[in-house]
Amino acid sequence: QVRLVESGGGLVQAGGSLRLSCAASGSIFSVSVMGWYRQPPGKQRELVARITSGGSGSTYYADSVKGRFTISRDSAKNTVNLQMNSLKPEDTAVYYCHAAGETTAWRADFASWGQGTQVTVSS
Repeated sequence: QVRLVESGGGLVQAGGSLRLSCAASGSIFSVSVMGWYRQPPGKQRELVARITSGGSGSTYYADSVKGRFTISRDSAKNTVNLQMNSLKPEDTAVYYCHAAGETTAWRADFASWGQGTQVTVSS
């Protein structure tokens, strides 16, 4: 079993910054990718950013956050961070951490979600 614990959400004014963190723990053999999704009120969950664990880590960003958000990870600690700058009211959402990889139990695949953390950007 793999558990993800998020931290760092909160309330911020437009133009401000927040940093989200996520730590994976449990029966982890390897983590192939970690990322952040968000679900705005009344809308579907969407991918915000993700980063792979190989080499220097390739990244992907949704167009709506490019240039404002930066994802980073510490592969040794199985943690991922999301630095969010120049926040806008439309960034308001519950943000979820996601990780996928292999467990120590016969190297079975896992895909886990965090419990979610609220980010609210006021105008």
